[in-house]
Amino acid sequence: MPRAAVGVVVALLWCAALIGGGAGAGQDLAADTAALLAFRDAVGPRLPWASSSSSPCGWRGVRCDAGGGRVVALQLPGAKLVGRVPTGTVGNLTALRTLSLRSNALSGGIPVDIGNCGELRALYLQGNQLAGEVPEGFFSLLLLQRLDLSRNRITGSISPEFNKLRRLATLYLENNGLNGTLPADLDLPKLQLFNVSNNDQLTGAVPASLAGKPASAFSGTGLCGGPLSPCTNTSPPSPSPSPSPPIPPPPAASQDSKSSKLSGGAIAGIAVGAAAALLVALAVIVLLCFKRGRRKEGRPADVDEDASPVSVTVARTDKVEVKRSRSRPSQQTTTASGAKKLVFVGGEPDVPYDLDTLLHASAEVLGKGWLGTTYRATLEGGAAVVAVKRLREAPIAEREFRDSVAELAALRHENLAPLRAYFYSRDEKLLVSDFVGAGALSSLLHGGGGAVRRARLGFTSRARIALAAARGVAFIHGAGSSHGNIKSSNIVVNRTHDGAYVTDHGLAQLLGAAVPLKRVTGYRAPEVSDLRRASREADVYSFGVVLLEMLTGRPPANAVPGFDGVDLPQWVRAVVHEEWTAEVFDASIADEAHAEEEMMRLLKLAVECTEQRPERRPTMAEVAARIEHIVDTVIRNADVDDFDSVSQ
Repeated sequence: MPRAAVGVVVALLWCAALIGGGAGAGQDLAADTAALLAFRDAVGPRLPWASSSSSPCGWRGVRCDAGGGRVVALQLPGAKLVGRVPTGTVGNLTALRTLSLRSNALSGGIPVDIGNCGELRALYLQGNQLAGEVPEGFFSLLLLQRLDLSRNRITGSISPEFNKLRRLATLYLENNGLNGTLPADLDLPKLQLFNVSNNDQLTGAVPASLAGKPASAFSGTGLCGGPLSPCTNTSPPSPSPSPSPPIPPPPAASQDSKSSKLSGGAIAGIAVGAAAALLVALAVIVLLCFKRGRRKEGRPADVDEDASPVSVTVARTDKVEVKRSRSRPSQQTTTASGAKKLVFVGGEPDVPYDLDTLLHASAEVLGKGWLGTTYRATLEGGAAVVAVKRLREAPIAEREFRDSVAELAALRHENLAPLRAYFYSRDEKLLVSDFVGAGALSSLLHGGGGAVRRARLGFTSRARIALAAARGVAFIHGAGSSHGNIKSSNIVVNRTHDGAYVTDHGLAQLLGAAVPLKRVTGYRAPEVSDLRRASREADVYSFGVVLLEMLTGRPPANAVPGFDGVDLPQWVRAVVHEEWTAEVFDASIADEAHAEEEMMRLLKLAVECTEQRPERRPTMAEVAARIEHIVDTVIRNADVDDFDSVSQ
């Protein structure tokens, strides 16, 4: 065949291959489209996916590859999906790399054909009602790196087949109905984040490969060993190969044996010793009584040991009305009669009140922390509402306490809760401030705050709250101080959810040395060992954790009762490192398209604030300035979106 003819044949074959490949790609995208529409009809009839569209690549939550030939991501967090995911839907998206259906109401089991998605790297199904066991085909997802099945109704045991998923870096299975034991030979070499907490039917020993994980990853289970208490061997001892001969009874002791009974000399010695011990005890009691009497005679008139502490009445604020203190009248009046009284700082209040007025106030508990308990007290007739902080018992001198409170009261800023008065006695210490805001940020994000319920906070509201808090902390730093205990429960949000007040500033330095910290929360900077010396850089770290909490909707470790929490900086860095950044954000803000860029900018700022090395963190003044720019941009974008929607 002539060379020219050969060239023509090769060119024709090449064109045919290209046409065939293009047709195949078109068929694959058509198959993906059909699978998505079947998925919509089954669980998401409200999804705005147009059946007449030529391509699904522009649909909400759908992302295609660079050539637009295959669907590689389906991300529908909090999209009000309801029901069972049938086979032939998600399982037919064979090029899928990311699947996120978290925070919906999906039921039934995990689709049995999920194993067809061999390209899957990230699977997020947490926060649904999925039940049953993990299907066998699941373990063919050999490229899977991130798996979150938490907060479902998954049952059965944790299969040794998980060992096939060699690339798995995140495995979250908490808050399910798993049972049995963890595989003793569990070996996932790249595993970084792991949690099986609150599966109360899990028993046995923690595998050696998981012994380095935190105890919180196994809380609420019957597991033992590793970071938990040691396992006890409850199995019965193995029987002896041959019966042992009966133990012969001891020979009867002779009456003249020295060991059969005590001699007269021994008895006399015991009696003398007991008498001596009794005399010593009586002498100690007399000495203590004498010293107690001397202390009472020399004590100033303003301290009465027999009087009931004033804060006992304030502490009874879980009831509707606060009962009158049982202290003697002289303890509740003025210093003219030698009594302690409420001391106002910065002038008298607009609505006059005194200690006796507080004792008659109706009150409720707002929160409890390691430094004390906070109450909302409504004065008689509703004349005013104040916040009362009952500090934990701490041996601090009155002069030191008074001077420190005066310094705290001198800090006045629109984003700081103003301190108005204090009460000091040897046993009780109270701080009274204006009652501001509608509830703590922690309660609005996670619930569980008494009358304050979890709120639907959009990104704009969260950014504005962050800006107000940042300005308050920046003001404290500008005055040469540090806060020392920044956390979401110390940020009070206003009623319109567009501003906030910072509370409890300076209390960690005031009482930190005297009040032991029972557990280290996820807010504390890694370099902090003494709360009295918490630096401004440590404040920046804690504020960065709060930003991560606001963006992710997840509480830090040991921060919120009823939540296990995670090491937020570590978790976010792990997820972002694997380029699954969209999975970081709380489901309630993840779909705010107009704010996507600003959410990423705030996330980047939060990561900078939580740098391990203090000198690499920005200052709070810089943090406030950058958040202000983010807020301005997101508000401007929202206004443009509103204008466009009206113009159409």
